[in-house]
Amino acid sequence: MKKVMLKTTLSFAVAMASTQIFAAGFAINEQSISGMGTGFAGRSSSADDASTIYGNPAGMARIKREQVTGGVALLDAHTDISKTSSSPNGGTNKGDMVPFIAVPMGYYVKPIDDQWAVGVGVYAPFGLVTDYEGGFAGRYFGSKSDVKVVTLQPTISYAFNDKVSIGFGPTINRIAGALESDLSITQAAPDGKVKIKGDDTALGYNVGVLVQATDSTRVGLTYHSKVKYKLDGDTKVNYGVLALAGQATRQKYDASLDLTTPESVDFSVTHQLDDQWTLYAGSTWTRWSRLKEITVENKGVPAVLNGQFGNITEEQDWHDTWAHAIGASYQLNKQWVLRTGFTVDQAPTNNTDRSPRIPTGDRKIFSLGAGWSPTDDLTIDVAYSYLREDSAKINLTNARGQSYSAKYENSANGFGVGATYRF
Repeated sequence: MKKVMLKTTLSFAVAMASTQIFAAGFAINEQSISGMGTGFAGRSSSADDASTIYGNPAGMARIKREQVTGGVALLDAHTDISKTSSSPNGGTNKGDMVPFIAVPMGYYVKPIDDQWAVGVGVYAPFGLVTDYEGGFAGRYFGSKSDVKVVTLQPTISYAFNDKVSIGFGPTINRIAGALESDLSITQAAPDGKVKIKGDDTALGYNVGVLVQATDSTRVGLTYHSKVKYKLDGDTKVNYGVLALAGQATRQKYDASLDLTTPESVDFSVTHQLDDQWTLYAGSTWTRWSRLKEITVENKGVPAVLNGQFGNITEEQDWHDTWAHAIGASYQLNKQWVLRTGFTVDQAPTNNTDRSPRIPTGDRKIFSLGAGWSPTDDLTIDVAYSYLREDSAKINLTNARGQSYSAKYENSANGFGVGATYRF
């Protein structure tokens, strides 16, 4: 019976993983529109605008004028589901489970003197929204998820000289989420619903170093810390067959979940080839292996139902991942800069535990972008990215004999627009 609930209630962590975000697992890459144009190849070394607060806080030392940077990325995902099989038989597989998603961001940097600078950023490092159609064939393994993480990062940087700078920012992270799945204990009874929601606030940090290695080459290294959450909320069950056990058809239990989002290390190089061409390269390592298993604790569950709705653990066995990117920008004239980039990104999931909530495979991303500066005070950035994933297979069976198998082929379009204003 545990397996039924494991695949239906599971946890917020599994709900957050999705191919619809332009980074592996449940991470979001879209913290900079200018960086989006180069595939984030120079994320920790470019320091083009105030979004360096996320990319590398040491990069604030390169910003000589007080400025504010803001923007939004729009994500449009598409999924083709084929080779499906389910038990009980029937159900749909439309694949249109992801709504049009907007990811906002905003940053402010103020230089204090030639050495010190301060700033603050607000961005979304993790998140997901998925909503399968009613009657989805895999509804017992996940039907709806809505999870968001918002981070506030006050930041300070210090330049030792014109070659080396460091930066540090504590992060205040707010997570809130809700997920739903269908529940069927006997095939003779109609489906019920399981709904879980919870939230928490936790602290982390972002630290980086930036080195001007030569007159034309910069290297950057950024560390984003892990963040430990304890989500508190409730689990609601609406299922008529519970009356057979002497229980009401609606139950609500206090729920909690310990979740750690992983640390990551980003290393990149920015090389100015000449007055027009700049080249970028970077790699990011993420410690997804922290997600070995997930335990949801439901309190106040009657003894007769404890095996179904009590403490539940599932193995995830995610693995660490690498993402690699290359990019380039071309300064067409004083007003216009053109950008492009290409990224390859590993998926942390494995073929045994992959579910409809995480139907993700390794991905490739092609990016284009441009920056327009009509004045010395204002720059407007736009970007476009196209993501294509390797096909991913799902093959799940639970203790009640319910099963779902399918082949997922995922793609997505990302659009970004932002602006930087210098005071």
